[in-house]
Amino acid sequence: MADSLSAPTTLDRRSERIRATAGRSAGLAVLLLACVVFFSASSPYFATTSNAFTLFRIASEAGLIAIGMSLVIASGGIDLSVGAIFSLSSVTLGVLFSHGVPISRCVAVAALVGLGCGLLNGLIVVVLRIHPLLVTLGTLALFRGLALGISNGSGIAGFPTSFEVVGQGYVSIVPAQCLLWLAVIAVAVFVTTRTAAGRSLVAVGANETAARFSGVRVALARLTVYGVAGLLSGIAAVIYTSRVLSSRADAGNGLELLAIAAVVVGGASIQGGQISIVRTTLAVIAIATIPNGFVLSGYSTSWQYVAIGLVMIVAVVFNEGLATRVFNFVARRRAAPPEPSRDRLEKEEAHVEHG
Repeated sequence: MADSLSAPTTLDRRSERIRATAGRSAGLAVLLLACVVFFSASSPYFATTSNAFTLFRIASEAGLIAIGMSLVIASGGIDLSVGAIFSLSSVTLGVLFSHGVPISRCVAVAALVGLGCGLLNGLIVVVLRIHPLLVTLGTLALFRGLALGISNGSGIAGFPTSFEVVGQGYVSIVPAQCLLWLAVIAVAVFVTTRTAAGRSLVAVGANETAARFSGVRVALARLTVYGVAGLLSGIAAVIYTSRVLSSRADAGNGLELLAIAAVVVGGASIQGGQISIVRTTLAVIAIATIPNGFVLSGYSTSWQYVAIGLVMIVAVVFNEGLATRVFNFVARRRAAPPEPSRDRLEKEEAHVEHG
């Protein structure tokens, strides 16, 4: 009887998840608010509408890549090649245009290059069963080498003004790429929270064997997330190339680490089985405020990476510490025997007296 009373119920587990999620979201919101308040006090130009849209325009590229990285990490994988895919897609767009291919076709091919690279990663992971860290470390070098070879190590410019609408255009007062980023966020949130595919994705990351016995097509799930991650990297490369009107083989250097950092700072487990597109997006914005605020405040940009590193460490320690405290609190409550009610004590005393 006592065991049945102390056993965790579905409601208990759901309440535990809600408390942990709310704590992580609150911590991330406080972190973002602290960055905004600090840089607003440092510069009168930071807390303005124009700067907010500028920040979102630049962050949209990393934000798209971070969404793809969230899906990959939630499935129990990792993708170190997204920055190299970004560079290869950008260079492909530039080289094709320099050879007279219409810009619309160049954009389509660049996105398809990203998709193809992502699918290649997924196929190697699924078919050859090699750890994704090793696979994507190898393809990082492969894709980056291809980008350098195709471009001969030089930048490509001279794009038409019609191409500017992708990365520099506005819909009313909102940058076009921000609307695209928002649309991708909405789709990703719906898929991961409201569909069977999203639940299957989390199940694969949490326990691959159990997911397979439950009928989840693990190989297809993994192949899909790597393909989506590659496609989003290709789309981000198109936006970047349009924004700066130039393509370079080193354009994506470091983006893979930024994407992983955003997922981890957002409170997801690097081991998989957890995902929150909203928290990842907030983490991208929080990280993007640091270089933006450094420039506007007149601080030396040489120290911005130190600030980003400190923010990441604080966020991760807070998230992990909070999760541990919640787990221990719930575990203690479950382990403690239930206190008998007053009516029950009276009935037991009466039973003893009559006995």
